[in-house]
Amino acid sequence: MNENAMTRQGIRIHAPEDFAGMHRAGALSALILDELGPMIRPGITTGEIDDYIRKRIEDEGATSATIGYRGHGGQIYNHASCISVNHVVCHGIPGDKMLKDGDILNVDVTVIVDGWYGDTSRMYVAGKAPIKARRLIQVTHDALMKGIEVVRPGATFGDIGHGIQTYAETQRMSVVRDFCGHGLGRVFHAPPNVLHYGRAGSGPVLEEGMFFTIEPMINLGRPETKTLADDWTAVTRDKSLSAQFEHSIGVTADGFEIFTLSPAGVFMPDLG
Repeated sequence: MNENAMTRQGIRIHAPEDFAGMHRAGALSALILDELGPMIRPGITTGEIDDYIRKRIEDEGATSATIGYRGHGGQIYNHASCISVNHVVCHGIPGDKMLKDGDILNVDVTVIVDGWYGDTSRMYVAGKAPIKARRLIQVTHDALMKGIEVVRPGATFGDIGHGIQTYAETQRMSVVRDFCGHGLGRVFHAPPNVLHYGRAGSGPVLEEGMFFTIEPMINLGRPETKTLADDWTAVTRDKSLSAQFEHSIGVTADGFEIFTLSPAGVFMPDLG
């Protein structure tokens, strides 16, 4: 990879052959999330879900990007996933919490395959969720896709955020401002910050070869969050439900490729 291949904004431009590596990593993370669907039901703990993810990553000869990851405060993360239930916005720590009927949850997995990072998350429902929760999940998924649809050379990162924000707010929901998507490739987190709100035409211009995540967090209530004493778990300040979907994206000559498509076509849960 050409170490000098960067834009003026410091965002790496990847070579055409790098797309294959990202597809391999993204496919594995998406496959593991596919396999979770039948497991997620009332009575299972988030720790049991994480144990399965850890084992599957090991079985595939890959590496978890989150085990041993050092946070901003220097704290070490020791799990193969983040599992965020109900009003947890992101970075929920797997443990003894048992899922109840109607719980909604986001599972976020990042694997490393041959040095490439595959990062994706999606929503699940334990049992049957209330109507408002099901609508939140649908709107969040659709907001992600609205953001992805504008990706092409010449568009801006502000266009992505504007598309997501405009859609979510027309549905009377709010976009979390405290967390964002990010560049990735042979590193977990890199420039740019991919905001899920913003003004059309603002921010860096997209170029072919840029790799990044889009991962909007949408709340039923207000957008404000707070981080708990564990320094990881972020929750909605007003205790309203939150949902998130995440894909890893590469900019192509005329649009985009999604590296983390569900092999089984089950990126969206069955909302009944």
